[in-house]
Amino acid sequence: MSFELKQHLRMSQQLVMTPQLQQAIKLLQLSRLELESLIREEIEQNPVLEEPTTTVDENRVEVEQDNTAIDNFTMQDGAELEAPSNRTEEVKGEEGQSEIDWDNYLNNYQLTQSTPSNRGVSEDLPPLEANLTRDQGLFDYMVEQMRVSNFSSEEERVSLLILGNLDDAGYFRLEGVEGDPLIQVAMESGVGLGVAASALAKLQKLDPLGVCARDLRECLLIQARAWGEEGSLVGTIIRKHLKFFETKNLDGLLRELAKDYEGSKDELREEAIEALKTIAEMDPQPARHFASEEPQYITPDVHVHKIGDEYVVQVNDDGLSKLRISQHYRDALLSGDAKANGSKEYIQEKLRSAQWLIRSIHQRQRTIHKVTESIVKFQRDFLEHGVAHLKPLILKDVAEDIEMHESTVSRVTTNKYVHTPQGTFELKYFFNSAIGKTGGDEVASEAVKMAIKRIVAEEGADGPYSDQKLVELLKKEKIEIARRTVAKYREELGILPSSKRRKLY
Repeated sequence: MSFELKQHLRMSQQLVMTPQLQQAIKLLQLSRLELESLIREEIEQNPVLEEPTTTVDENRVEVEQDNTAIDNFTMQDGAELEAPSNRTEEVKGEEGQSEIDWDNYLNNYQLTQSTPSNRGVSEDLPPLEANLTRDQGLFDYMVEQMRVSNFSSEEERVSLLILGNLDDAGYFRLEGVEGDPLIQVAMESGVGLGVAASALAKLQKLDPLGVCARDLRECLLIQARAWGEEGSLVGTIIRKHLKFFETKNLDGLLRELAKDYEGSKDELREEAIEALKTIAEMDPQPARHFASEEPQYITPDVHVHKIGDEYVVQVNDDGLSKLRISQHYRDALLSGDAKANGSKEYIQEKLRSAQWLIRSIHQRQRTIHKVTESIVKFQRDFLEHGVAHLKPLILKDVAEDIEMHESTVSRVTTNKYVHTPQGTFELKYFFNSAIGKTGGDEVASEAVKMAIKRIVAEEGADGPYSDQKLVELLKKEKIEIARRTVAKYREELGILPSSKRRKLY
């Protein structure tokens, strides 16, 4: 058996992920906020790019002229771009490397081309005064009260440690520490346990009531003590029978209370219900108002307006920085000064980068517009009548409609929002799995969730519907769905099980 080496010539095509192509794909999946941040970074790093200071009318004229300046790229899949038909000709440089004929390019390319302009302040943006102040945190609020209270230096030292270990709900807990956290804090601060206990007791008297408690029972007892209810039936239920309140087991609570009660069952029931009402008015998370996150304002990437009987899609360009190629560097290339001082190659590299960025941003906007138009075509009933008429839709449906790859549609719909006559939604919202209906029809899973939410809202307080009962009620509406699917959708909607939706009284 012999071996020999042979050479074979074979032609093949393969996709090469150039840095420019990677940038175009990256831009496609960025959110609006991330895109604005990237544009600012590019302006800082690339001296060829600049943001002109022009009036609103001038911006609009430049955008209209842009239609003939930016090549019409089309993205066929998640990692493939078609080159423009009128690609700039390339010539060989002195050293044999491929080089763009910049003289021809700069003479024919409208250098005031730009990305979509900022046409004034958008109504969707938060007012300026909303960004001027910062809400006071729980720690600062408690320290202010502590400074004007009667705390010794040792108590103040251990109190700062206690306040530094409060969670978002206002409870005093130490992660990874079993038992009473007060012992650990007392050791770390170098004070006795009695001093630490005194400091904790003083902190628990401050506002908000219930803060610095170590568990739910202590939190409620602090509030009961402040309300003068610690020695009443309210305090007894909190100390000994809190589990019945948590599980909403009124009968079990009455059986336990009857062992030490001398009155009639009716009197006991009436007093117990009044005590439970008092406990229900207490706050189990006293510091939740301090832990609330700042509201996140969403600026839609695209708007859908109804004009007559048709829906018109308009990409939202407001707020995006306007880009163009600097006139200074254009003149430097045309005059030959750049070649004389040896900076021509540097300017050409930055021009390539700027040109590709502007084209990629425009391609991103066009692709969003194209995908949204397809979604509007599929979900017209939703735009007319609401969530109940949302149709099942998958990425493949839109991809085949606009002749793009599914991965491209997925990137476009990620972290993008659309404003419609029915409200503002993420583009991903319109893609739903299909749930079968009697007769062979299908309904979107989101519509089924809304049906479950409506049925639960209409149920009686004394007899909340179980998951199996929800299945039966949905079947009457010709929706065929399994019980485990109902439980899954109920949890996604934040609806408690039937046992916890039942009211005690």
